[in-house]
Amino acid sequence: MPVWGWFLAAAIVVLAVTAIVVGLAANRRKRTERLKERFGPEYDRALDEAGEQSAAEKELAARKRKRDKLDIVPLSPQARGRYAEGWGEVQTAFVDNPSSALGDADRLVTEVMRERGYPIDDFDQRAADISVDHPTVVENYRAAHSISHAQQQGSDVGTEEQRQAFVHYRALFEKLLETDKDKSQEARA
Repeated sequence: MPVWGWFLAAAIVVLAVTAIVVGLAANRRKRTERLKERFGPEYDRALDEAGEQSAAEKELAARKRKRDKLDIVPLSPQARGRYAEGWGEVQTAFVDNPSSALGDADRLVTEVMRERGYPIDDFDQRAADISVDHPTVVENYRAAHSISHAQQQGSDVGTEEQRQAFVHYRALFEKLLETDKDKSQEARA
């Protein structure tokens, strides 16, 4: 084979390798963008915890796969009504006894999660599962749970912290009670 033939073959190999590298990089960017869009602020949190992008993205993808295996169901209209009524009672009780109402709010959110089909045994796993479906409120859920847990452990938790935790629980509670119809109306707004 003439020398120019070797140069041509080498150029084709270089172009093929370059095309593969560019394609892989484009796929990685698309994956990153999909994960950022899906997880929002939870993407940044995972990145901070993992320390590197590939580990964070692997963790988020694993959460999604685990969540996809769960049988998460919407609440029946009766259950939605029952829980909404229960929340109203807890909210009213907050005025007179914030400490007790905060614990009740935590329990009520956990009950709704259980009925929807989320595993509830471990808080960190609950938060990870919720992050897939409700990434915009999961950090607030962590904060509310932390305040509630500190209170249960006997720490002096002020009324303002209790109020903030209660507001955070309410945000997740409302998301958990949403129907598909509610979600589609929210998406159009």
